[in-house]
Amino acid sequence: QVQLVESGGGLVQAGGSLRLSCAASGIMFNINDMSWYRQAPGNQRELVASITRGGSTNYADSVKDRFTISRDNAKRTVYLQMNSLKPEDTNVYYCKVITWSQTYWGQGTQVTVSS
Repeated sequence: QVQLVESGGGLVQAGGSLRLSCAASGIMFNINDMSWYRQAPGNQRELVASITRGGSTNYADSVKDRFTISRDNAKRTVYLQMNSLKPEDTNVYYCKVITWSQTYWGQGTQVTVSS
């Protein structure tokens, strides 16, 4: 059974930091891209950051220089270090992993930034 277990969300004041983790299990094949998305109620899910198996990264303009995505291939885990958080970063954050044939999503973790 495939599972993506996310953790690290919570409530933080503006300017603070959080680190999200997403651990994948039950996936038979190599994991290629790993990504973080976020979605607010009534909005479309948007890409926050992605990382390839080789470590190449891509960020949304709104989070560049504040967020850092990384991964541990041996642990099949992707991380999102979020610094200098702003109230507009308040969202449910989802991880996504892609193999050669399948796409999997995590259940989402709430991040709330108070002003």
